[in-house]
Amino acid sequence: MNPNRSSSRREGQSPADDLMDDWLLLSSDSVVPQGLEVRRDDPETEDRGQFKSRLISAWNSVKYGWSLKQKSKFKKSSPVVMFGQNYELKDHGDRERFRRSFASLLWLTYRRGFPTLAGGSLTTDSGWGCILRTGQMLLARGLLLHLMPPGWTWSVSQRAVKDDMDLLVSCSTDSAEHGQDVKEGPVKRSRKLSLGSLLDRPMEATHRRVVSWFADRPGAPFGIHQLVELGKSSGKKAGDWYGPSIAAHILRKAVAASVDLPNLVVYVAQDCTVYLEDVKRLCERPRPHSWKSVIILVPVRLGGQDLNPSYITCVKELLTLPCCIGIIGGKPKHSLFFVGFQDDNLLYLDPHYCQPTVDTAKENFPLESFHCKYPRKMAFSRMDPSCTIGFYAKGQKDFESLCAAVNQALSTSTGTYPMFIFAEGRSQEEETSAPTNNVTYIRRKGEPRRVDTSNSLDEFVLL
Repeated sequence: MNPNRSSSRREGQSPADDLMDDWLLLSSDSVVPQGLEVRRDDPETEDRGQFKSRLISAWNSVKYGWSLKQKSKFKKSSPVVMFGQNYELKDHGDRERFRRSFASLLWLTYRRGFPTLAGGSLTTDSGWGCILRTGQMLLARGLLLHLMPPGWTWSVSQRAVKDDMDLLVSCSTDSAEHGQDVKEGPVKRSRKLSLGSLLDRPMEATHRRVVSWFADRPGAPFGIHQLVELGKSSGKKAGDWYGPSIAAHILRKAVAASVDLPNLVVYVAQDCTVYLEDVKRLCERPRPHSWKSVIILVPVRLGGQDLNPSYITCVKELLTLPCCIGIIGGKPKHSLFFVGFQDDNLLYLDPHYCQPTVDTAKENFPLESFHCKYPRKMAFSRMDPSCTIGFYAKGQKDFESLCAAVNQALSTSTGTYPMFIFAEGRSQEEETSAPTNNVTYIRRKGEPRRVDTSNSLDEFVLL
């Protein structure tokens, strides 16, 4: 072990991280630095890089995986709010609806064993791709709203037959809920499909298609390979740290490049301002009174080094809106996907669990690893101030309703300045320009001022 460890430890580094550093030092002649480009015609060097990928992947599974199935405790006396829905956990029906709704969210985590990322030898995103994964989860939420009927949830029967580890319990519970006799012993599956199962088939096919769009392979429109490729224009490469603002621009480019979603666009706010004319120009079609659906991403920084408590009420209000599709955020250098809250705790999905890559090209590929059964909570006070907030509007009237609802939520902020604003007119900057440097802007009476943020975690507008 390093005798000078106590004096050289990075801020926030745990003893577990110390051990990992020592492992890497001991094997320094067998690995290459993460993100370093290697020649593909050098098998020995490539093998070393893949060894490091496997080592980092295994370590992150040890570091984060043990807590994955630790269940957070939820109060029955307080409602859980998730994507605009209130769930009273003291009520059995509401509790079951919450369980189904949460388990229906796409859970996109670190993966290992996928095809090598371009420009290097990495076959895993473990240890560096968490913000890309939380960005995928936010986009997936928007896509399910865009493509599925309102209130869709992943069928319990589908999960029970294909993936659910609690197969017998789930099948028995479903039968009891529908007034059927439940007998002890193994559950026999009937070949006869119910009307509900037949109606579920098209939705399940769409569900699988959406999952396949996030596959960990080249060619998947929203997979890790495509996101890394699109990040190059922002000066990022595989193995680098991606911030919430960079992730927002990568998602915009990915949707624009996709041939599968001609009726959907992504707008990224500039300087904490949603310019209505820009959104209109992006969404309008040649036909009168016809708009494309839109996902709006708003990168913000809600404080200095820590979250400004004056914005907590406002964040809660935004999460109560059905048009809000979540927040790419987390703790410092530890991205999480926030989907709701209970009292003073955020509800989230965590990408920091490394799973084997799933071949989504196979028919009836397993879905269980793309859904999480264990909701987790984190105190608002631990939230990193850097985040990107997402919204979805299906059409023009929905967008107008979104503006009114979000403005109302923003007015609840106890701070001097709103988290962001809607403004008439167009942005002075080209919407296609992603942030690539350490310069941000602070709005004061409408005048932007350049500020050096080289010590900040990302490029954001400070509020």
